[in-house]
Amino acid sequence: MSLIEHMLKRSDMGFRYLASVLFLLLMVSANAYAASEAATDQVKARLVASVESVHAGDEITVGINQRIIPHWHTYWINPGDSGMATSIAWTLPAGAEAGDIQWPIPHKFNVGPITNYGYADEVTLLTNIRVPESLKPGESFPVKALVNWLVCDDVCIPQEVELTLSLPVVDAGVDGGKGSELIAKAREQLPVESPWQVSAYEQKQGPLLKIPGKVLEPGSTAEVWFFPEEWGRVSHKSRQPRRIDSDAFLLQLTAGDNPLAAGESLKGVLVISKQISTGVLAQGYQLEVKLEPGIAESIVDEDPAQLEGADTSTGEDISLYSALLFALLGGVILNLMPCVFPVLSIKALSLLQHKQSQHHTRLHGWAYTAGVLASFVLLGLVLIGLKSAGSQVGWGFQFQSPIFVVLVAYLMFTVGLSLSGVLTIGSSFAGVGSSLADKSGYSGSFFTGVLATIVATPCTAPFMGGALGYALTQPAVVLLAVFLSLGFGLALPYLLLSHWPSLQRFLPKPGIWMERFKQVLAFPMYAAAVWLVWVLAQQAGPNAVALALAGMVLIALLAWIYEITRHGSNKKRYAANTVSLLGLLVLLYGSYSGIQLFAGSVSTANTASAAGVEKNWEAYSEQRLGDLRDEGKPVFINLTAAWCITCLVNEQVALSQQSVADAFSKSGITYLKGDWTNQDKQITQLLKQFGRSGVPLYILYPPGKDAKPQVLPQILTPEIVLNAVQKL
Repeated sequence: MSLIEHMLKRSDMGFRYLASVLFLLLMVSANAYAASEAATDQVKARLVASVESVHAGDEITVGINQRIIPHWHTYWINPGDSGMATSIAWTLPAGAEAGDIQWPIPHKFNVGPITNYGYADEVTLLTNIRVPESLKPGESFPVKALVNWLVCDDVCIPQEVELTLSLPVVDAGVDGGKGSELIAKAREQLPVESPWQVSAYEQKQGPLLKIPGKVLEPGSTAEVWFFPEEWGRVSHKSRQPRRIDSDAFLLQLTAGDNPLAAGESLKGVLVISKQISTGVLAQGYQLEVKLEPGIAESIVDEDPAQLEGADTSTGEDISLYSALLFALLGGVILNLMPCVFPVLSIKALSLLQHKQSQHHTRLHGWAYTAGVLASFVLLGLVLIGLKSAGSQVGWGFQFQSPIFVVLVAYLMFTVGLSLSGVLTIGSSFAGVGSSLADKSGYSGSFFTGVLATIVATPCTAPFMGGALGYALTQPAVVLLAVFLSLGFGLALPYLLLSHWPSLQRFLPKPGIWMERFKQVLAFPMYAAAVWLVWVLAQQAGPNAVALALAGMVLIALLAWIYEITRHGSNKKRYAANTVSLLGLLVLLYGSYSGIQLFAGSVSTANTASAAGVEKNWEAYSEQRLGDLRDEGKPVFINLTAAWCITCLVNEQVALSQQSVADAFSKSGITYLKGDWTNQDKQITQLLKQFGRSGVPLYILYPPGKDAKPQVLPQILTPEIVLNAVQKL
């Protein structure tokens, strides 16, 4: 500085002017360098240019270079299932114009059931800027960028920096310099125009891309993935099977939540990644093709294992082994749920009540396990069939049928009568109160396993959500494997008790208390029947409730007739059994016909009047959620169902507490409740978006239009909800 001051004191005006310019350039350069970089804990950002100086009327390229710490990532123009694309707001002199961001080839990031598109380690986002014609040599061209991004690992953090750069304006004949080498490096990572005449054909599953010529050699292990530019056009996490023909390359895509209609254009980047000695070489091709009517050469129905070089990845971070383990743990925990525990207790009592050989005890354990596994296989096959037919179903879907609900209510009521001693049914009925001393008792253990599965389906235990969400996106064999693991977990506690007598020592000693306890267990069954009738009221209205209650009276009457004639003559028993069978058929037919009628005529007036009851929640809809997110308001979503016991317990224990309601009100949170008691496509789509196959699901959206939502545990306490709200 002292040198500059000495120079400024010289009397030579020309030299003084030169020194002043030198001083100003030094200051501008220093300030520009200081402001052209900014850093957060996760990302270091720089503003760089393709030149060191500009000419009036030039078009230059500037770039936002992001260096990201390990394990974190930012997002592409289409962030995938969640996330937020990086945005740049430019402040430029009058007459200057900035183009769109030029996005480098993205990468996939799998976080549980969520698939995102973005960048890790380092990326430079390029933008072309037109320099005003009005600038004169000796002036400067200031560029200011306000950059917003979302950086994510296990959590996501929205960040914002302001970067500035000032480039001197020079005469037309002066070289502008080579600029930053990061610009040239970034240009190499941009997708290029497609060299092929690509076609897209409308198929049932989704768009089928047909690329003429040899895209890949037969047997190639290169990965091919199409990244859709617009959200919802293509499912982000679904497989993209391919087939290599002699004259074309076929790539099957799966339609997303906002699928294309015929005649609309599919835009995106086709990325081919090959393994080379120095790492992975990826080349992207920009595609924009119009969706045409379907063609015959679909590859949808082919076995994925036979697709040459097919990418069989699921787009999910959870592996098959993790899903099997989570399903096993979830099945074990299901035994503690109020819907299953009484059944397990009945089986545990049978071990104490009936003394038999260890061999027979073990066979009963395996018979019970077989009943559970057979039921889960049947449930899995039904799910596979419904999904193949285009239905959107999930865990507990059968309870969306009023007919199924009332039949299970009848079953629970009948089991309660048996436990109370009112009805004595032989060893073939559900193993309840049966003698397990002979071989015929094995069927009782088998059907007790069936009963345990039936009453378990309205419950959701920890670890189950991710495993079932994974299973429902997989091929049939994988889905059945996960369901079998879940069933084995459900059967495991009783199987262990039946195989290791030492574990039975932890059970109380036999005595008169066993009969009393068995009678006590009838009341959870009666309570379950009452609860199911209440569920029926939500689905089919009060008339269906009256029909269901009348059916229970008929069941009690048939049980009484059966019991008073059970020890009579063969003629009396035959007559009683005939009456009971006819009464049962009348009950089933009447229930089916009546409830079908009532379910189709439930008045919407009940819903309208219920909306007037004072409450702190609103009904969930995609439109309402979208409006709230556009306004940047925080939102809590509760996806529930009347037949989901876990959901109802969570609502009573946590969500209905005054402290939670006050916290929602204080934080400005809008509470949306999605009722999945009956089939609802909007709720099914939201469950699918978060990788879930059933309720409950609790989602907390922080303030801000693009803030990443937080998924709360499936078992709630007031503290869990309050802690999540406090972290907003």
